[in-house]
Amino acid sequence: MTPAVALIRGINVGGKNTLPMASLRCICEDLGLRNAATYIQSGNVVFTGSATAIAAASRKIAAGIEQSHGFRPSVVVRTLEETRAALAACPFEGDPARVLVMFLEGEAVRGAAKAVAAVCTGPERIVVARGEAYLHFPEGVGASKLSMAKVEAALGTPGTCRNVRTVAKAVEMMEAISAS
Repeated sequence: MTPAVALIRGINVGGKNTLPMASLRCICEDLGLRNAATYIQSGNVVFTGSATAIAAASRKIAAGIEQSHGFRPSVVVRTLEETRAALAACPFEGDPARVLVMFLEGEAVRGAAKAVAAVCTGPERIVVARGEAYLHFPEGVGASKLSMAKVEAALGTPGTCRNVRTVAKAVEMMEAISAS
C-alpha cells in the first residue's frame, strides 16, 4: 500500500464549505483508502491505498464530499514520494508560514513563469515548477495583495496552497503510516 495525501481546497474557511475532519476520514475509509488521518481543519488527509485507488482518489473524494455535504471541492492528491520531492524542491527558505507550496491540479502551461511574473507586482516571489508553484510572502500572506485567481490564470491550472510546515507534517504523517 502506497501512502498519499489529499489536499482539499477551500473547506472550513469563513464558515463556508464546512467539513468535519471525522467526516473526511470516513469518506476516505468508505472509498477503500486505509489508515486515513487528518491534520488541522483545512483539509489535509493522509492515507494508504493501491496505485489504482490513489489514481482515482482525487475524483472520488470530491464526489464523496459532494454526496455527503452538498459541495464539490477541488482535491489534489500526491504520493509520499511526490510530496517529499515537492518539499525538497522548494527554492525559498525562512519563516515556514511565509513560504507556500501550491500543488497544481495539472501541469503549469508553457510560459507560465513569465505570466506569473507579470501578475506578481509586489514583494512576493513565485517559482513555477511542473506540478507545483512555490510562493514566498516576505511580509506575510495576510498582508499580500497578490491575487491568487490571477496566479492560477497565469499558471493555466487551479491549485491549492499549503505552507511548508504543513507539507512537512504531511510527509511525516505519511512516513508514519508507511512504517506501521
